[in-house]
Amino acid sequence: MSYRRPPVKVKGPARDVAIFLHKLIYRLARNWLGVIGAVSFIFVGVAFLAPILMHYGATDAAYSIYRLYSGLCHQLAYRSWFLFGAQPAYPRELAHTSLTPFEVYAARDPAFAHIENLYEWSPALQNAARAFVGNDEMGYKAALCERDVAIYLGIFLATLLFRPVRGRIRPAPMWLYGWLGILPIAIDGLSQLLSPTGALWPPRESTPLFRTVTGILFGVMNGWLAFPVLEESARSLAEEVRGKLERAGVSGFAPGSDRGDV
Repeated sequence: MSYRRPPVKVKGPARDVAIFLHKLIYRLARNWLGVIGAVSFIFVGVAFLAPILMHYGATDAAYSIYRLYSGLCHQLAYRSWFLFGAQPAYPRELAHTSLTPFEVYAARDPAFAHIENLYEWSPALQNAARAFVGNDEMGYKAALCERDVAIYLGIFLATLLFRPVRGRIRPAPMWLYGWLGILPIAIDGLSQLLSPTGALWPPRESTPLFRTVTGILFGVMNGWLAFPVLEESARSLAEEVRGKLERAGVSGFAPGSDRGDV
């Protein structure tokens, strides 16, 4: 014979807190997609707030953002977007883009004066490029690199694409996620990461375009993989919480008394 424990009656201020938390959980479960979209968009927006603050002289606030994001991104200047400068980006000469190489501009800034050869990768160059936030000529870099910006914008884009088909689309097949989400970003990133000095193969530097395309693909495919699962879980959670609120007679969820237990 099974025994089911009766619900615990909660009254007074504790009941008010319980109802508030249940309402909050319900709203988050119902609006999880908007929350993810807003967080990803704001996260990128704050990264671009840093160069705006630098440009207008609010350096303390800008450096606070750079420090906050430094644990999440390498922030290498030659792999980042810039605002208020001669170019939107300054890729290394190895990238072979139409943009003037990073080395040309870096040679004119005292932050790189101690580096013997700017055209060869070295720990000193990497450290200096990470600490460098910009100058009047080059402008100021975002607090996230080009690829990370693209990844979070890809997640934001995925929230927009998923909204009209939510509840009707299944998670991306793993083979497709691997081919479109993982493989391009892995090839582009690892090919330059594993051999900066040419020990394994000739040194390679990706371009802003490749970083952006592979980052967006990765972000969108992560959304396609995760969002259908999150939608199902969120709906179940919302229904469970709504049932508790209705049984509690909470106004707006069920007609009748405003009294009850949650």
